[in-house]
Amino acid sequence: MFMIRMDELNIYNKRVLIRVDFNVPMKQGKILSDTRILASLPTIKLALQKNAQVIIMSHLGRPCEGVYDDKFSLLPIVEYLKNKLIKYKIKLVKDYLGGIILNQGEIIVLENVRFNHGESKNDEVLARKYAALCDIFVMDAFGIAHRSHASTCGIARFADVSCIGGLFSNELNILSEVMKTPKRPLVVIVGGSKISTKFDLLNTLSKIADYVIVGGGIANTFLAIENKVGRSLYEPNFIGLAKQLLSKYNIQVPIDLRISTEYSENSVDIIKNRTDILGNEFILDFGDKTIQSLVLILKKANTILWNGPLGVYEFPNFRRGTEIIAHTIANSHAFSVAGGGDTLAAIDLFGIKDSISYISTGGGAFLQFIESQSLPIISIMKRHVK
Repeated sequence: MFMIRMDELNIYNKRVLIRVDFNVPMKQGKILSDTRILASLPTIKLALQKNAQVIIMSHLGRPCEGVYDDKFSLLPIVEYLKNKLIKYKIKLVKDYLGGIILNQGEIIVLENVRFNHGESKNDEVLARKYAALCDIFVMDAFGIAHRSHASTCGIARFADVSCIGGLFSNELNILSEVMKTPKRPLVVIVGGSKISTKFDLLNTLSKIADYVIVGGGIANTFLAIENKVGRSLYEPNFIGLAKQLLSKYNIQVPIDLRISTEYSENSVDIIKNRTDILGNEFILDFGDKTIQSLVLILKKANTILWNGPLGVYEFPNFRRGTEIIAHTIANSHAFSVAGGGDTLAAIDLFGIKDSISYISTGGGAFLQFIESQSLPIISIMKRHVK
C-alpha cells in the first residue's frame, strides 16, 4: 500500500496545502471535542518546522452547498489554533478559489470547503482550482477519506505532487496491523442501532476475531433469532443473516438485559433474562451477568477493536454496560483501537481517552477500511508514486 508521505519530500518554501478533518462537534460556536484537531497538529507542525508555506483546508458540518453560513464557519477553529500555534499569524480566508497571497510566517486556513459549489460531487473545475493553490497537496483527513469529494480525491488527481500526512499514514498502518497480524486473542466489539449498516463489517471481523461482542440494536437482532424482543430496536429482515453468522463464528449474545416499558431518559431499569422479554418492553442495555462474562473475555484479550456503544448509554440508567466495558478496555494490557463517532463520545463521557492505545479519527472511513482494506483516495495516491 505504498504511497508518498509528506516527511519523505523536500517541502522547503513550498506551498503545502494540508487537507485536515476539523469537522468537530460544536455548540453555539464552542468546540465540544478537540480530538480531531489535536490529531492533525503533528503534520501541520512538521510542515512548519520544514519551512513550508502552510495552507489548511477542511469541511465542517453539512451546510447548504454553495451558501455561506456563519454557523458552519471555521472561525472558532482558527481562534483555537491561535492558542496552539502561537508563533504564527493564522488567517481565515473566505475567497480563495481565484488565488491567495501567503506571507512569511503566516498560516492560511481556507473557509469551509462545503461552502463551494461542486465540493461533494467532486467537480473537476473546483478540484483544479484547489490544486492551483499549492505546490504539494497533503491528504491527512482520514475521517473523510471514504468520500470522493473535490477537496480529497479531486485535488489529489490534479495537484503537481500529492502525498499523505502522518495522521493518515498512522491510521492505515495501525488498522492494517490489527486486521492482518493482531496479537491474540483478538476481541472485537461492534455496537450500534442497525445490523444492516454494519453487516459487512461484522462478517469481515468475525472471520478474524477470537470473540465478537455485539451490542445495541445489532445485539437485539441476534436475540430475535430465538427470543422475543418486545418493542426493542431490531431488524427482522436481517435475522436470517444474523443466524448464519452466529452458526459460524464466536459471537457473544447477551444472556440478560436491562429493560424498561418506556424509552426515556428517566426510565427505571429492570434486569431480565433474555427469554423473559415481554411485548411492551424495550431492551436498553446489558444485564449484570452478561457484563461479568464479557469482562472476563476482555481481560484475556491482547488486541481489542471497539466500534459502537453497547446500550443506550445516553440514558444514565442504561449506560452500565458501555461504561464497565469501556473502563475494562481502558485498564486492559491489550492494544486497544477505538473508532466511530458514538464510540468517541462514550470515551469522552467516561474520561478514558488517555487509556485507549489508539483512537481513530474516522467514522465511516474507519468502517470502510476495515471492511475492504481500501478507500477511494488510496488508488489515486498510488498513481503519484513514480
